[in-house]
Amino acid sequence: MQMPLFWLVLIVLALAAISYTVGRSRALASVGGQRSKLHSLPSYYGTNVAMKAAVPAFIILIIWLLAQPFYVNGVVSGMIPDSEIAEGSSRGLVLAEVHRAASGLDNAVAQGDMDEEFARNARADVADVTQRLKDAGQIVTSQITQPILRAAQEYRVLNSTGNLFMTIVVLTIAVIGALWGLKETTPEFRARNTVEQGVRALLVGAASIAILTTIGIVLSLVFNTYEFFRLYPALDFFTGTTWAPSFSERGGASELGILPLLWGTIYISVVALAVAVPIGLFAAVYLSEYASPRVRSIAKPLLEILAGIPTIVYGLFALLTVGPLLLSVFGDEGVGIMKAGTAVMTAGLVMGIMLIPFVSSLSDDIINAVPQAMRDGSYGLGATKSETVKQVILPAALPGIVGAILLAASRAIGETMIVVLGAGAAARLSLNPFEAMTTVTAKIVSQLTGDADFASPVALVAFALGMTLFIATLCLNFVALYIVRKYREQYD
Repeated sequence: MQMPLFWLVLIVLALAAISYTVGRSRALASVGGQRSKLHSLPSYYGTNVAMKAAVPAFIILIIWLLAQPFYVNGVVSGMIPDSEIAEGSSRGLVLAEVHRAASGLDNAVAQGDMDEEFARNARADVADVTQRLKDAGQIVTSQITQPILRAAQEYRVLNSTGNLFMTIVVLTIAVIGALWGLKETTPEFRARNTVEQGVRALLVGAASIAILTTIGIVLSLVFNTYEFFRLYPALDFFTGTTWAPSFSERGGASELGILPLLWGTIYISVVALAVAVPIGLFAAVYLSEYASPRVRSIAKPLLEILAGIPTIVYGLFALLTVGPLLLSVFGDEGVGIMKAGTAVMTAGLVMGIMLIPFVSSLSDDIINAVPQAMRDGSYGLGATKSETVKQVILPAALPGIVGAILLAASRAIGETMIVVLGAGAAARLSLNPFEAMTTVTAKIVSQLTGDADFASPVALVAFALGMTLFIATLCLNFVALYIVRKYREQYD
């Protein structure tokens, strides 16, 4: 019986808490309770012992949790003969079947529908095991064979053994660390210096999380995108004009052309920016140049409330309010060019409303950064307020405003919920803004929530779509930062 990870973490934390108390008491006892004879405060000695107990143990735990899946999958993959990999399939697909079979065995054992000895029996008949799993209500892949069953059994054994050894090693390291810290607890030991160095390392680690997370996201996209292009031609993906994923035959009959999705993404984003940029920019000019302090103190927070509304609420607004409203005007009862409430215009209008505070807040900050001396000089030359805004303030703030617009564009490209509820799910190339279309982000969601194998092209295409979207938004952000830095005016 292996210890759950949650309990292992709690035990290590409890050992750290006990180590703190014992270390602090030991420091005081070593000087007979006279704190002045200690180099550091007693709490530093206790913290040093607690850190020695918890930090190495958690580092080993994290490394183990990251390394064990690679080792287990490598061993199990070596057990699968090439004859089990059908034409058009991959070893990753077979491994996914192994994982599902192992999960079914785990659930059956946990629910008491199968004893552990039978689940590990290497001589068990495949048909018998499969039938027992189906009787227990466990989902079993129809592709299960004798080698897959043996691999699933080995997968369970390796994971169970690995978790047992992990528990023993982590607890041993925690105890050794605590004993090491207690041994260091002497009046001359510079506990404060050690603790402060440890805290500094902790702060550096916290600052590195964003960088490491970004690297992890990029690597996951790269590896899974590479796996997708091993199964599906890259040329067909980037030049295909048809999006028709098939959830049969492991996605082998799918047509996965990205052009309709890119077109929908660009089209909806353009409509959204056509709404957000003029309204947001005019609102920023009014708030910064024309509004009184009282009006500004009320209007600006009200405008920025839009930024705090969840996107799912915007999606429901598009589905239940904007879509029917547009349909009543442009539908069969009106102009007759709109067939349903879900359309590019519906999603674009609502997304534009969502982006208004984004554009207005950034533009407002940029306009306020223009020195008052430039305004006064323009007024001194006889210019009116509107002429000053048009000929002095906006040209001076233009680089920053362009950067804000490009950042808003990258936000629009990455939106999902509004598109899912407001634009529909049709992947098509059309110029009619009153037709349903979809975007890259919406299809990423649908492909990862379908019923295909995770290692099939139909599921892996989500990573290729994500990689394409990541590169597009990254380029937009680079362009925005370049414009802001190159043309930014430095004022005293």
